Amino acid sequence: MSSVLPEAFLDKMQQLLGEEYPAFMASYEKPRYYGLRVNTNKVSLAAFSKYNPFTLSPIPWAPEGFYYQEEDRPGKHPYYHAGLYYIQEPSAMMPVELLGVVPGDRVLDLCAAPGGKSTQIASKLQGLGLLAANDNAGERVKALAKNLELAGVSNAIVLNEWPASLVRSFPSFFDKILIDAPCSGEGMFRKDEEMAKQWEKHSVEKCVLMQRDILAHAAALLAPGGRIVYSTCTFSPEENEGMIAEFLSGHPDFRVAVIPASLGLAPGRADWLAPSGRYTPESAAQVAAAGRIWPHLMQGEGHFFAVLEHSGSTGEAAPADEDAGGALRRARAQPRGRKGGGGWKQAADETELTREEAEQVERFMRLTLTRPLPGKLMKYGSHVYLQPPGVPRLDTLKVIRPGWFIGTLKKNRFEPSHPLALGLKADEAVRRVDLPSTEPEAIRYLKGETLEISASLILTALDPKPDEEGWTKGYCLVCVDGFPLGWGKWRDGMLKNEYPAGWRWT
Repeated sequence: MSSVLPEAFLDKMQQLLGEEYPAFMASYEKPRYYGLRVNTNKVSLAAFSKYNPFTLSPIPWAPEGFYYQEEDRPGKHPYYHAGLYYIQEPSAMMPVELLGVVPGDRVLDLCAAPGGKSTQIASKLQGLGLLAANDNAGERVKALAKNLELAGVSNAIVLNEWPASLVRSFPSFFDKILIDAPCSGEGMFRKDEEMAKQWEKHSVEKCVLMQRDILAHAAALLAPGGRIVYSTCTFSPEENEGMIAEFLSGHPDFRVAVIPASLGLAPGRADWLAPSGRYTPESAAQVAAAGRIWPHLMQGEGHFFAVLEHSGSTGEAAPADEDAGGALRRARAQPRGRKGGGGWKQAADETELTREEAEQVERFMRLTLTRPLPGKLMKYGSHVYLQPPGVPRLDTLKVIRPGWFIGTLKKNRFEPSHPLALGLKADEAVRRVDLPSTEPEAIRYLKGETLEISASLILTALDPKPDEEGWTKGYCLVCVDGFPLGWGKWRDGMLKNEYPAGWRWT
């Protein structure tokens, strides 16, 4: 591994680490660590331990996180397609643990794609409050939306915007903000050798400009008394301690909160900061309270974390918020209601459901589900969503998902969506069929095949089960070991597969 590391990177790390450098280099000859995080929105840790087919050991800093063995291949198990866990690098689970999310919070994941940390935030919210998951990369935001849907998240919106544009709709709005900042990626070299090969193209100076802009606008999006967690996967002090010291100098209403010693993090390196006009000695001293994961000290890849807490005062936003590259001024000058590419819907397309359309949705709910679903019913084109409460107007933003996508209006009928199935519990469907994970039918369903299912295997929430013929007809929630996978349509002993082509087992 060390043979692919850039010489300039090695020289820098040797200068920074001194006596620790040999141990740091030895870590690159060790195998990387693999992690998964249980999705407690769908299954409790106690229940998962009964079903768990893998060899797992706990990740110390993440209660729902576990190391797994590479040969386990959890991405090739039906439980992955049921959204019971998310495969995630162990160190990447730390930022959300530091964010301190509780049910009911309004949380922004500002640089969210591909969605691992967003799904972790959603697990902490437990269906209450609001998650706004945003990323400015058009292609990556598609993976973000899909991962939230796979996790069964019902209280999220997905946006595709620059941070400056969000300030118009969400000034001083969020209780918690996560910034998983774009960075030079030095901490991921062991995980991905290609990142090491591309390192010199990812200029630290360019990353610093983006990070400065993101932090400045995050401050304008945070409610008084709120919390920002800033994290990177790089060792560079310019992108870490230097960036935080500079932010604190321009935002005296913030401080760096001390990270609990029980998490085992190495401290921030205030001693690596040379005197600079960008920050004061006082703000530079505060960064010692930040934390780092070093690959030669902990079982994870290199990361930096700073917990920024707002004092609670309600002063005017610092002028630096607007001066950070002029991004806020540019956002205000942009035309409103612009269209997103790739067929994605945005808020400018919102229309009211007609009375007939609302009745179609209501009829489906009544015949297929055991309880009404919470949220504001909305229509974007032919797609129907349930939006969580407390969302402001989104008509100036590029919106990928304005809420929980529950289905599509077709001529004289409503067709449920795959995300609706994944966001339900098994007992919330009037009709369901449960496939064992140990039998081939579960894989066959995930491959899109039609299944032969006798009427006796269709479970119903109706009590008592109707005697008349035909009670099993219609949409049926297909589950694996009691956890929803998707929809099927049962008729005359055959289950027509409704699993979407883009999600199928390969």
